[in-house]
Amino acid sequence: MPDRVTLQDVADRAGTSRTTAHYVLTGRDREMRIAEETRRRVLRAANELRYRPNLMARGLRTNVTRTVALVTDAVASEAYAGALVSGALAAAAERGYLLFVCETGEDPLLEEQLLAQLLDRRVDAYLYATFFTRDVEVPRALQGQKVALLNCVDPAGAWPAVVPDERAAGRSAAAALCEAGHREGIWIVGEPAEKVVAGAERMQGIREGLSEAGSQIAGVVPAQWWPESAFEQFGDFLDGGGRPSAVICLNDRIALGVYQALTARGLSVPDDVSVVSFDDSDLAVWLRPALSSIALPHREMATEAIRLLLDDGEVRPGPVRVPMPLRARDSIAPPR
Repeated sequence: MPDRVTLQDVADRAGTSRTTAHYVLTGRDREMRIAEETRRRVLRAANELRYRPNLMARGLRTNVTRTVALVTDAVASEAYAGALVSGALAAAAERGYLLFVCETGEDPLLEEQLLAQLLDRRVDAYLYATFFTRDVEVPRALQGQKVALLNCVDPAGAWPAVVPDERAAGRSAAAALCEAGHREGIWIVGEPAEKVVAGAERMQGIREGLSEAGSQIAGVVPAQWWPESAFEQFGDFLDGGGRPSAVICLNDRIALGVYQALTARGLSVPDDVSVVSFDDSDLAVWLRPALSSIALPHREMATEAIRLLLDDGEVRPGPVRVPMPLRARDSIAPPR
């Protein structure tokens, strides 16, 4: 391979000093009062030689590498959360930064190795992200680094974090049903355990929203976050005489199981039962009737996290909650 074109090569081709070429190629020509004709010669020489600056060397001199690392547990290989990656990529590129994406698979040893390599490369800032919203302990290796948590929080609130506003989303789900006329027979299907941050906060918002409308939850049908469990548990509930007016599912996969359980018993959405859900995955659009669902704003969260790291100077600790919009479709109707 040919030798890398250097700044001195550009200066020689343009007939200027290396310092003059440096000022032109770093945008400081006006500040240094470099003549327009000289500026053009330098730019022409750089273009002809296909000059690219040595960013690694520059980073060693300035301690700024214009790189950001996204360190995740499983986000990178999950299509469902791919918007976190694409949002971070776009936001970083817009600011002239390169994004490293590293996935640990929740392997502590691999995480330690990856962080060591990123620290060796003098990465400027870090996004520490999780697939599911949950509490995390920030690795010791990141102490003293510029870090923002993405889709997760540390229990002590010592780190800046960007998370979806699940509580407000719960209120939106309740409001959507109440505005359609539902006041009684509103059931929850899902796993509202405290250990599942999304479920607990969604439930809190649902209760608040129903209370504001003068209503309350009729009950909870416990089910894991998958269609099979929802189909079995909600089906048993229906077979036992349960007749809900409306159902709030804690995610779209649960809603799929609810749809199937209703259909198997000759009931339809929304004529017999209205349904609203969370996440707004591709599944919500493909269900028939199309499912009203509250979207996880993954792209917006990643964009906000990059903005916190790169635009605001000092990053303040504590969570930033990003709104979750309701995608209203055909699964909600007035009660029969």
